[in-house]
Formats: sequence, C-alpha cells, structure tokens
Amino acid sequence: MRGRTLSAGVALAVFAGMTVTLAAQPVTASPTTATTVARPIAGTAAALAAPDISVTNVQAHLTQFNSIATGNGGNRRAGSAGYTASLSYVKTRLQAAGYTVSEQYCSSCTYPSNNLIAEWPGGPADQVVMFGAHLDGVSAGPGINDNGTGSATLLENALVLAAQNPTMTKRVRFAWWTDEEQGLNGSRFYVNSLNATQRGYIKGYYNFDMVGSTNGGYFINRVTSTTAAPLKAYWDSLGLQPEENVEGQGRSDDYYFQQAGIPTSGYAAGASARKTSAQAAKWGGTANSAYDPCYHRACDTTANVSATVLNRAADGVAYALWQLAVGGGSPGCVGGQVVGNGGFENGSTPWTASSGVITNSSSQPARSGSYKAWLNGSGRTRTHTLSQSVTVPAGCATYTLSFWLHIDTAETTGSTAYDRLTVRVGSTTLATYSNLNAAAGYAQRSFNVAGFAGQAATLTFTGTEDSSLQTSFVIDDVTLQAS
Repeated sequence: MRGRTLSAGVALAVFAGMTVTLAAQPVTASPTTATTVARPIAGTAAALAAPDISVTNVQAHLTQFNSIATGNGGNRRAGSAGYTASLSYVKTRLQAAGYTVSEQYCSSCTYPSNNLIAEWPGGPADQVVMFGAHLDGVSAGPGINDNGTGSATLLENALVLAAQNPTMTKRVRFAWWTDEEQGLNGSRFYVNSLNATQRGYIKGYYNFDMVGSTNGGYFINRVTSTTAAPLKAYWDSLGLQPEENVEGQGRSDDYYFQQAGIPTSGYAAGASARKTSAQAAKWGGTANSAYDPCYHRACDTTANVSATVLNRAADGVAYALWQLAVGGGSPGCVGGQVVGNGGFENGSTPWTASSGVITNSSSQPARSGSYKAWLNGSGRTRTHTLSQSVTVPAGCATYTLSFWLHIDTAETTGSTAYDRLTVRVGSTTLATYSNLNAAAGYAQRSFNVAGFAGQAATLTFTGTEDSSLQTSFVIDDVTLQAS
C-alpha cells in the first residue's frame, strides 16, 4: 500500500433476490493462530460450488516472491529486476492455466515498467468483474505482506478458476499493478487508457492490498456499498464484524477506478495504523500496536504474514468471484453502476448543475478526491439544482441509490426547516433534508429504487435557501447500483 493518501451468531446476506442464512463462527483466536477456517453456508448453487482456496498454495507463491527478492537485491520495487522476475512468475503460471495475458507498459510511471492483465475467456465481454492487486514493493525489503499477499491471493484464485472452468455469467479480469508505491501510477495509467465504453464494461473493481497482516484487522473498502456485499457476506458468515477500510482510503489502486465512476471494493488487513482495544477484543491480536509491524521495512518477509487472516481473505475472494461471475446476479440483469462521474472528479459531464455547484473549493471538503457538489451555502434566497438522466436496467434483484451527504448550517433554530434539499428520481420524492439535519461529517443515504427498473429517469437534487443564515448541502460519491 502506498505510504500516504492522495486526498483528503447469524448473519444474513441477500443475493439474486434470495435471503440466505449464514452460519456464524465467533472469532476468539489471535490473528496469527489457526490456519483453517469454517466455510459459510451459502445461498445458491454457485455459492455452494465456490472453492476453498488452499492457504498453503497461496503461501507457496509468497515463498517464490521472497526468493525472487533475495536473488535480486532484496526487493521487488517497480522497474527493478525483482519486479520483472515477479511479473514473469505470475505471467508464466497464468499462461499455462489458459488465460489471455498481456503486459501494459506504463511509460508515465516513476519507474517505467509493466502492468500484467489476465482475462479468463468466458462470459460476456461487455460485463466485466475485475480483481486487482499491486505487484510491486518498496526498496526496503521483499514486500511480502505489502503486497505479495494480495498478488498471491489473486494468482491462486485465478488458477483455481481455470482448473474448475465453470460456466461464466460475467467476464473475469485479473490485474497486477506496477508502481503503486510511487503514487498508484500503474493503475492510473490503465484506467486512463480506457475509453468511456471500455470503462462502462467494468461492472466492479475489487482491490486486495495487504491481506495477511500479523496483527491484522478485517477491513473492507466501502463496506456498506452494494459492490462490497459478497465480500462482507463471507466475513459476516465467520462472525468477523468487518469495518470500513479508513486507513486505506485513497491509498491503493481502487482509487482511480472509483474516480472514473467504476464501483469499487476490496479487502485489507491494515498497515501502520494501530489496532484499537475494541478491535483487539473482537479480532484478537495486540491493542495499540500496528496492524503490520513490518510495514515498508526489511522484515516484511514470509514470516510477516498471518495464515489465518490470509486464508480468510483468499476464501472471501473466491466466494465473491463465484457470486458475481459464476452464479451471482439475476437472469437478464445487466447490472453495475448506473450513475456516471458520481465522485465529480471528471468535470461536470454527465451532470447538469447550477453554476459553481460542482467544485473543488477547500471551504467544504470532499468526502473523497477533490471535487463534490455543494448546493446553497450563501445565506440568501437561492435555488441550486444538480441532476443526471439515468437508465435503470431491468431484470435485476436489487437497485440501490446511495450518496454521501454533509449538511452544515448557521441557522440557530431547533424546530424550523428554513433551508431544504429535496432528492427525486423522476417525479418521485425520495427524501427531504433541511438545516435541522445538520451534523459533522458525511453520512451515507441509501434508497431502494427498484420501482424504476427498466425506465429512464432523472435523478435530481434541489437545494433551496431562504434570505438569511446559510445552510450548505454537500454531496459526494453518488451511485445507483443494480445487481
């Protein structure tokens, strides 16, 4: 994972219109103890067929990465001999398994070198689920947890998929990124190389960065999102109570996919941040100590990996892959992210907005990236609008509109709504917020919009403000996920 951010008992899962009861496994052991994990009871034939990924095989790939580093100056930094040898190892295994494999030269990388892309030849080419991890490490050491673990987890999942060769409902694409440690440069180069149509084909990108930390936690990127649902369902079934990956926000290769409007999620076990007492109580391990005590250090070797944490991540990837691309989703559902440029980072298109609403002003921080939509906030009579026409696909099981909203106000009343934000799809009002809802930080708001399946409609945010005392309605990371 890159060193700093780019910017400021029973569980239930719902898949394919089916509510599934998952057997819970309470977690009481330290993250570095047992290496076997009870598998959840899954809800569909595809989920039942999801393979148990051998952690021993994943560890064997880590041993290879460690040996490669030892033989090449002690590291696998992008552009180095150690990185090139790591890429060759992964590529050779994938080609032998039957993947279509390509290398993409990142000419703009700090250390120009290649991304590795592997696609399994099954499923519709315009319905892609993508799994990625950065293959490079830092110069200080062999980079086994960061990020040999993510790379090895994806490699073994790819090999098992090829060996089982199931019928695919979506195309699966794996990627191993270069130059992540220098600023997420490999994944940025890849995303920027895609045209709008190619980006639209990718229905979800899943990132795996540091998934074996010895004092690890169980973190999921955008844990409450529809995209994260299968990853969360697997860990929920083990009683792990996963949390949002706050430490990793903006610091790994999902960032530029998210900025391009592609739905993202992923697993992480933590880097240099410290485990809290509450986390130690539910996950085991040592409170007030780093999740990975060897983060970006020479001691990041094969000894710096929890087999238990690694195993749970590897099996969760398989569970998600099978749900998403082997048997997940509803027949006829062309799902994915419907809203374009939901993070507002790519100009105003396809939004229609009042002048100045889409802004990178530092007076109101974005939730992610630099841009957001800031309605009102002037303390005078004014109406601001923000809208986008969307086409909601038919035949899906779930339709979730979600956005993050921050409200602050100078109003002093505790009872009168002077300033309002109205959210509509078509002519239907989903919610109205006001100065009475002001609170620190962003809060996620989500709505079931299944009633619009198969329709074209306009998503509209309308902010109205009276003649005095400002109220700001700040919106970021808008998604409408169909699956």
